[in-house]
Amino acid sequence: MNRSKKSFALAMLLGASTTALSGVALAQTDNEVTESAKTYDTIVVTAQRREQNLQDVPVSVTAISGDALANLGVADMTEVSKLSPNVTLEVSRGTNSTLTAFIRGVGQQDPVSGFESGVGVYLDDVYLNRPQGAVLDVFDVERIEVLRGPQGTLYGRNTIGGAVKYVTKDLSDEPELEVSGAYGTYGQAEALVKGSVPISDSFRVGAAVTKLNRDGFGKNVITGAENYNKDVLSGRLSMELDATESLSFKLSGDYTKDDSVARQGHRLIPGQLSGAPVLGDVFDTRAGLNVVQQEVEAYGGSFVTTLDLNDSITIKNILAYREDETTSPIDFDSLQSADLDVPAIYANDQLSNELQLSYTGDKLNGIAGIYYLDANASTVFDVLLANTGALISLPGLNAQTFGEVETKTWAAYADFSYDFTEQLSLTVGGRFTHDERTSTVLRRTYIGGFSEFFNGDGIVIATSSDFNGSNEWDEFTPRIALSYKPTPDHNIYASASKGFKGGGFDPRGQTSTAPDLNQDSVVSAEEIYEFMSFDPESVNSFEVGLKSSFGNGRVTTNIAAFLMDYTDIQIPGSIGVDTDDDGINDTFTGVTTNAGAATVSGIEFEALAHVADDIFTTGDFLNASVTAGYIDAQYDEYILNEVDVSDQRVFQNTPDWSASGVFTYNTPLGGGDLNVATTISYKGDSSQFEAPNPFLDQEAFTLYDLSLVWTAPNDQWTLGLHGKNLTDEEYKVAGYNFVSIGPDGSFTPTLGLEGTLTAFYGNPRTFTMSVGYKF
Repeated sequence: MNRSKKSFALAMLLGASTTALSGVALAQTDNEVTESAKTYDTIVVTAQRREQNLQDVPVSVTAISGDALANLGVADMTEVSKLSPNVTLEVSRGTNSTLTAFIRGVGQQDPVSGFESGVGVYLDDVYLNRPQGAVLDVFDVERIEVLRGPQGTLYGRNTIGGAVKYVTKDLSDEPELEVSGAYGTYGQAEALVKGSVPISDSFRVGAAVTKLNRDGFGKNVITGAENYNKDVLSGRLSMELDATESLSFKLSGDYTKDDSVARQGHRLIPGQLSGAPVLGDVFDTRAGLNVVQQEVEAYGGSFVTTLDLNDSITIKNILAYREDETTSPIDFDSLQSADLDVPAIYANDQLSNELQLSYTGDKLNGIAGIYYLDANASTVFDVLLANTGALISLPGLNAQTFGEVETKTWAAYADFSYDFTEQLSLTVGGRFTHDERTSTVLRRTYIGGFSEFFNGDGIVIATSSDFNGSNEWDEFTPRIALSYKPTPDHNIYASASKGFKGGGFDPRGQTSTAPDLNQDSVVSAEEIYEFMSFDPESVNSFEVGLKSSFGNGRVTTNIAAFLMDYTDIQIPGSIGVDTDDDGINDTFTGVTTNAGAATVSGIEFEALAHVADDIFTTGDFLNASVTAGYIDAQYDEYILNEVDVSDQRVFQNTPDWSASGVFTYNTPLGGGDLNVATTISYKGDSSQFEAPNPFLDQEAFTLYDLSLVWTAPNDQWTLGLHGKNLTDEEYKVAGYNFVSIGPDGSFTPTLGLEGTLTAFYGNPRTFTMSVGYKF
């Protein structure tokens, strides 16, 4: 670690004596009350599927309230990773709505069907099975919780790395209506209308709709089209019925339509065939793929039934359905020529049901449940290699892939805590999971251009994969935690848990490239199956932590240290293939193996402090929060072509250091209140892929944000000004790599002839003015 990193990390940790992120406003008391008599609001979370004080939960969790998100001007859930240690949430390549998520080094970058996410995303209690449509815009939200470490004994779907919970607001018993708008740089124009009304004493209806528009941060220098623009329509409708004092129903639905132009990457090297120079603006592109327009549509609904059998036992059933479809023209080479052009269609649907029984007693508390998921994910994409085809006399060469994966899984889980005394409690949980996965992979070679899926007239000349496979896996994953409170304000805990992520089949695999493993000159069906499939991965996680509260809640601190033994790590990738041994890669294949074993360890710190009252005027106050995380993720084994290359591989999307500081000053102004919030977030060095790349890897960087929000008396009017990335930091969040770099710095394309080495970037400096009115 260099000196600047050490200095920054030390400064953040020292500042922790004044702060950690919760995002809830601290309770204010009358000035005449003595300091010793003051108490401050607790942070309530549902990390263990019941409402608890954050400081009592033996789980590493960051909770951020909707009010705090609004005051900080947070636009979507990816910004939450600024405020939570050892968490990476990014918009995936190409769209505004596909999520790449990593927690403590565990995640999944590739959005194609066949790969499960290592991080679970929940919209209320509903697990989102696919990353498409998972970048949720922040509106009508009660809070967002980020749980770090394996989850499975408390939640519907087992997730190996952690979970992100997006919790929407319950409907009010009083009529509510709120209208807000925003205007900002790059032509930003947004509007939100939300409200609810009680139809009767027992029946409430609510709705929210938002339109989000922004011009692009860059342009297509050839066509003039926007690049990195936003054109999103989202809405939510919910109904709540209290049938009796003990029986209630909630029906909710949501819809998102994203008509933004497809994001196209920035070339980091000149064109190796055309000589096209690197553009000066990282948000500009020369992409020429226009065979389809980008379109994203996602919607879903849930029906929740809650029955209180008595004061101790509650039964809850969550029935949900979701569906999404994404069409995207992905120009890998970002040039006008069709060197490596990939139009793609992703279609997903899922039906899930979760039945829970929760128990609350004097000493025993917990939950048991049964979960079922039936999901289908399909991906079809062309890979037009026109330049390569022209070179080898196959005009309009196109390597097309169709992959479909059906997942059926059921699980039974339970997690209960027993309080031996007021100080000592034990939590024991377990989950049995049955996963069944069936996959179809069809790989075909066309000439004459795009396939029929993209309105083309290409002709099939070869079929390189026509694969059908299925497999099933059973796994038991336990959890145990011991919590000890030497005083009511301090909670020491230790936990051990196991995480599990199911296996599957590579939807981009090409059976014709399967190796002859037993050297009998015949590639058997068993060898093809082994080549196309990959096994589950698992992690054993150990954690110790201390949660403390000082001064009647004036300061809270949370610190956790963890160690994970990560085995059978699924390593997906794509490589170019030379099918006719002429020295030119004329197609590609997916290669996914359980190549890795790793040890991951680290430490996380969060603190929240009410720093001072009446600093400059009566009634003002200063709050501060700080987070800091360090992670050491090292491959112990990484087998590539029967060779261990672990010393040449790193964890992707996993900065070694992450830290943040949020400092909030609130003062009376004009009969209302002015809230001034400064956010500083730091990410250490990170790599986009397991193999380090000097062009794609991102050096450490720091982002600075500033928000000013004035709230009128009675909370009716709000006026805000939000500045993001004030220093206009340029940082990479994703990329594509289909070149090899020689020792002399030369580039050899591994697919296509131009050499694909492109990057996608985080948002530049922006300013937004907002106004809201509550009726």
